[in-house]
Order: sequence, then C-alpha cells, then structure tokens
Amino acid sequence: MRVNRILLSSALVVVALVVQVTVLGRLQLPGAVPDLLLLTVVALSLVYGPTSGALLGFGAGLLADLAPPADHAAGRYALVLCVIGYVVGLARPDNGRFRSAWGPMLTVVAAALGSTLLYAGVGALVGDTAARHVGLVGLMFTAALYDLLLAPFTVPFIMALARRAENDPMAVEAGGPAQGADVSSGWLAGGTGLRIGDARGGLRLRAARGRAGRAGRIKGVKGVKSVKKL
Repeated sequence: MRVNRILLSSALVVVALVVQVTVLGRLQLPGAVPDLLLLTVVALSLVYGPTSGALLGFGAGLLADLAPPADHAAGRYALVLCVIGYVVGLARPDNGRFRSAWGPMLTVVAAALGSTLLYAGVGALVGDTAARHVGLVGLMFTAALYDLLLAPFTVPFIMALARRAENDPMAVEAGGPAQGADVSSGWLAGGTGLRIGDARGGLRLRAARGRAGRAGRIKGVKGVKSVKKL
C-alpha cells in the first residue's frame, strides 16, 4: 500500500473507531448499533480494491477488538472486517464507477448483513451464544437499517477523500454524461443520473437560446420600421 493511502486510511479508521466507541456505542438503540467502522472499510474498499480492503478491514477490526469496552475474543471482528473488505473490493466496478446509487446502497446493506452474520457465526464457533438471546434476525435487520441511514453522510465523503489522496483523475469529473458518474457522486445524485454540471449547462443553453430569440425579434421589429419609413 502507498504511504498516502496508509496515512489516510489509518486516520479515517482511528476517527471512525473513536466516534463509534464514544458516540454511536452509547446511543442505546434497539437491536444493533450503527457501525461507522464498517462503513469506513466499505468506502475505502470500493476505492482501493480487494487486497487493500482486506488489509484495512483486518487492521480496523483488530483495533475494534482491542479497544475498550470490547467484550469478545481478540481477532473476531478483525476476521469479519477482513472478509468484508475483500468481498466489497471485489464488487468494485472495473472502471470504479456505478451507474446509479443502487450499487453503493446494496453494497452497504450486504456488508451490514454479512458482517452481522459472520460475527455471529464466529461467535458460535468460539462458544459465544449472545446472538441467540438477542435474536439474529432482529440484529441483521437493525444493522442494515442503521448503516443504510448513516451511509449517505459518510461513504461519499470518505470515497472522495480517498480518491483525492490517490490523485485519481476520477476524483474530478472532467467528462460528459456518457462517461458515467463516480461512485460517490452517483450516490449523491440519488441514482437519477442528474449532475449539477449538466443542469448548469442546460440552463446556460436555454439562456443563450432565449437571448438569440430576443435578438431575432428585435431585428425583425427594426426591419418592419425601416420598411414603413420607406
């Protein structure tokens, strides 16, 4: 991994972990807890690919395993986020672009469901049966719901930072509509295919046509007046 990639990823993971422990973990919501650390790994994996996503997931999960008030075996969440980071990296399109917001949204939902299921499965292997008492179906539903609600405020921002740190030309949209939208810009566009640049271009075109029409009408009036004078 590149130095700038390591530095940015480390900073984002640490910030996400601090917010997760100090804020989100204390909300006492019914069911699961919004997982900002998972969303950070998902966003970075969509930019960096499967190998980097697996490494980032393992490091982020290991920090979560060691950070208080962790009450499970060390390495459990590291394994879960390692698998999630690798699989999400594989889901990244070849050109790094989704055609609509449905791609990232479905990725977040699948990551939330998969991480909850994997975490419960690994816990069952080591003798942790807490998920049975809470209800695995309820945990999966609330985890997907909370992460999906939190994702639009975090995933596009993290992806944009990752692209700029990589000096990725896709971080700045230079092409037209035919080239498609970036993953993060496609999310923010809501899957409508509309972009601010296109809207501004359409407004400028309509304004130019309006000015041309008014100029034509003025010339026509002047021509009529000159004919009357003759």
